[in-house]
Amino acid sequence: MIFVHFTLDDAPMKNNISVYRIPFGKSYLDFQLPVGMRGTYLSSQSMEPVTDMEEAIAEALANPINSPPLRKIAKPGHTVCLVFTDITRDSPDYLLVPALLAELEVAGVHGQDITLLCGIGMHRPSTHEEKVVKLGQAIVDRYRIVDHEPLHGAGLKGLGSTESGIPLAVNKIACEADLLIATGIVEPHQYAGYSGGRKTAAIGAGGEQMIAYTHGPQMVDHPGTRLGKIEDNPFHQAITEAARRAGLSFILNVVRDGYKRTVAVLAGEPEATFEKLVRVARQLYEVPIPRQYDVVVAGVGFPKDTNIYQASRAASQLFFSPLCAVKEGGVFIIPAPTEEGVGQGYAERSFLETMKSAENMDSLLTKLRRGGYAPGGQRAFIMAKVLEKTSVIIAGTVTPDLVRQLHMTPAADMAEAFRTASVKMGRDDLDVLVVPQALLTLPTATPGSMER
Repeated sequence: MIFVHFTLDDAPMKNNISVYRIPFGKSYLDFQLPVGMRGTYLSSQSMEPVTDMEEAIAEALANPINSPPLRKIAKPGHTVCLVFTDITRDSPDYLLVPALLAELEVAGVHGQDITLLCGIGMHRPSTHEEKVVKLGQAIVDRYRIVDHEPLHGAGLKGLGSTESGIPLAVNKIACEADLLIATGIVEPHQYAGYSGGRKTAAIGAGGEQMIAYTHGPQMVDHPGTRLGKIEDNPFHQAITEAARRAGLSFILNVVRDGYKRTVAVLAGEPEATFEKLVRVARQLYEVPIPRQYDVVVAGVGFPKDTNIYQASRAASQLFFSPLCAVKEGGVFIIPAPTEEGVGQGYAERSFLETMKSAENMDSLLTKLRRGGYAPGGQRAFIMAKVLEKTSVIIAGTVTPDLVRQLHMTPAADMAEAFRTASVKMGRDDLDVLVVPQALLTLPTATPGSMER
């Protein structure tokens, strides 16, 4: 099949284009729309990628934002904790971490005084193979690398509470280090507005109680807890305070486009560096659309499409964007193999059990608002909001029974997904929006469109 890339203004009907390509696992899936359906392609904005990553990282570390260079902050004898992202985040840590370690070495910090902490949050522990992918074999062989344990109370340090009563706790290794630094990727996030910055340390290395509270129904229902929004966002405020109290003093973060190309690299003081990268991210990810659509095909790609917990973010991302991409009663189609099923961590299991217990989405939302939920239940709460108004089809899944238990619809392939969407909508002449990188695209309103 031929893949033709076109922009939002170059709709297929105008150009007689009907072949689309979307990420699926580690490759791509080509498909056509059924006869009678109209298609529009939506991608994030174009931005010049970094051509030499090593040079860009070196430049960022030599000229950090609102901070001396790391090599001047670190001192011989310092204990250092470097928090890096787990396999669910597409941060190029195999480049970022070695560069940070090289700076520490120049400063005279010994390898035995450095701990590399994998910020898994409430996800499953990382495997040895994943550590090698994230960091490189040489780093794995030389340095002490540990996974964060959010349920291990003795391994956490309480940091008090915020003014609003949110209990703060972060991994003790991170808090007690003389120097705490972190990597990260700044991209749209369901609760934080944009991830990266302080989130790698505050949530990736955060305690279960803090994660539960910040992902609870009161926080998620708050109008300020929105995709793409950091101003007056209580989730963002809470993780900022947690990172401050934990002592996070230096970050090295990136912004990447839908082709996994880095478009910006900055280092320095966490808050100023993050805010600068958010400005870049908004230029890249936020894209206006003229209307809502009957069907939205939402691409995820590897590694997030390996399990339903992560893949379902494609639907919630486009549902809770500044302008919801799909009409009420419409359909999301998420192409995802989901070979790990719902996922293997505590949060993923909680998501499954919470969704399985529901008779319908209305009663589930009422139950969760009254009684709260364990970490992982927030994905059920979010998806219940999505499924209350729309349908979600997982196309190409190898775990159809699990998809059904989660109140979503499995489809063997895209053709079956479109047939199912037509049945759900009661007609065949559907208006379809194709978003290959749903997690990196934030639809916004154009003049005259209906804001949500």
